[in-house]
Amino acid sequence: MTSGLIVFAHGSRIESANESVRAVARQLAELGSFRYVEPAFLELGQPDLAGAVAALAALGVETIVVLPYFLTLGLHLERDLPKLIADVQQAHPGVQIRATPPLEGHSALLTALLDRARSALID
Repeated sequence: MTSGLIVFAHGSRIESANESVRAVARQLAELGSFRYVEPAFLELGQPDLAGAVAALAALGVETIVVLPYFLTLGLHLERDLPKLIADVQQAHPGVQIRATPPLEGHSALLTALLDRARSALID
């Protein structure tokens, strides 16, 4: 079964922020040796989730894992993302789509915060 990943972010009017998400998707593909990785945005960026799923489905991907690039569970992940996945699932019934939790609670997040704090306190 062919698998793919989608890095799902909010999106921004500041295009460099959207490009940073696209860069994360490229880096994830490279570092993880994942063949199929796409960025997607809730709003204010392209592609949206439907576009990213369609791109992966066109490549023969049968299982898609959506990785929310969000720190915490909020309204977008609790309400919007499940609805978007359900809608896209109807458009691509042969593709299994599921989402992971947000970044909150992952031990690497605390490590990153500690690194930022230490580098800011060292002059």
